[in-house]
Amino acid sequence: MAFRPLGDRVLVKRVEEEEKTKGGIIIPDTAKEKPQEGEVIATGPGARDETGKVQPLDVKKGDRILFGKWSGTEVKLNGEDLLIMKESDILGVLEG
Repeated sequence: MAFRPLGDRVLVKRVEEEEKTKGGIIIPDTAKEKPQEGEVIATGPGARDETGKVQPLDVKKGDRILFGKWSGTEVKLNGEDLLIMKESDILGVLEG
């Protein structure tokens, strides 16, 4: 099933965090926090301004992004846990 976000919404897949710390300590699942980093899976066309013109989004499919801890709405599509959020919930794009 294909999914296309509307407006300035973005579909994001969380990037899993490391299983252990830099010091080698293994982190159990119960102690892990949800990652605040993800990959953009799909984007909407953009938001409309006052004149009705569509303003394109700054992010595109494949971008790695950072977002707030409580950003977005969790959804399950094709058995995969994903997030739908507005572009304004995205803190920045990771480059390099």
